[in-house]
Amino acid sequence: MEDNGKAGDMLLGKQVAVVDHYSPELLYPIARSGARASLGIGGTLPFYGCDLWHGYEISWLGPRGKPEVRVGRFSVPADSPHMVESKSFKLYLNSLNSTRQASEEEVLALLQRDLSAAVGAPVGIELLPVEAGSLAGAALPGTCIDAQDIAIDDVAPSAAMLRCADEIVEESLYSHLLRSLCPVTGQPDWASVWLHYRGPAVDRGALLRYLVAFRRHQEFHEQCVERMFVDLSALLAPETLTVQAFYTRRGGMDINPLRSTEADARPLPRLNRQ
Repeated sequence: MEDNGKAGDMLLGKQVAVVDHYSPELLYPIARSGARASLGIGGTLPFYGCDLWHGYEISWLGPRGKPEVRVGRFSVPADSPHMVESKSFKLYLNSLNSTRQASEEEVLALLQRDLSAAVGAPVGIELLPVEAGSLAGAALPGTCIDAQDIAIDDVAPSAAMLRCADEIVEESLYSHLLRSLCPVTGQPDWASVWLHYRGPAVDRGALLRYLVAFRRHQEFHEQCVERMFVDLSALLAPETLTVQAFYTRRGGMDINPLRSTEADARPLPRLNRQ
């Protein structure tokens, strides 16, 4: 991981007191370039997409001191030079809790300014009422591969684990068995992962073994999805490929990275388990 000259300031894995005043300096950007270089990605990206976040603990004070609460939906473009570290994101949002704001529009403008500056690209933001229907959980489309009768070895994920047939198909597959580890603390993160592709039929048992192999893999969520996209692309040389992971919330936030060959690909909504 590239430290951007601020490694000593990184909050991940540290005990940090709650900051009760607006503090944009809490946001910790992480350069994407280092992890991408290890995957052979340089120059023009082989995918489009975004990192879709939900923040469930957004609050500030109105002009007369009454708290307001919202759920935030944040879309960080995959071609931004930086991503934002999740604990710093949470602490930044919590720094608004005791800050008076004139209006919701003022809060929205503040969030867009600070987050866009941190990642180096415009960030899409919505502030939703906590009862918004668009926040309802959904089920994934396609076929779940979790019932495959396979033996699991304690190995690291590798493109060599994947196999495919000659038959060309278009299908959506998903698994709820994804787990990866935080690269700093080693703590587990749980997720579902979904892919839609058109190309040689992927062997479902081999795909499940590959996904389960992330169980002891230490990498940020966004990087795990890019690794999956690159490995599947190398195997299938697909006409189209979209990969999205749906990580369950931790610290009041979930993240759903999407990577796709399609410029108009849009992330699926949050899941029931989130």
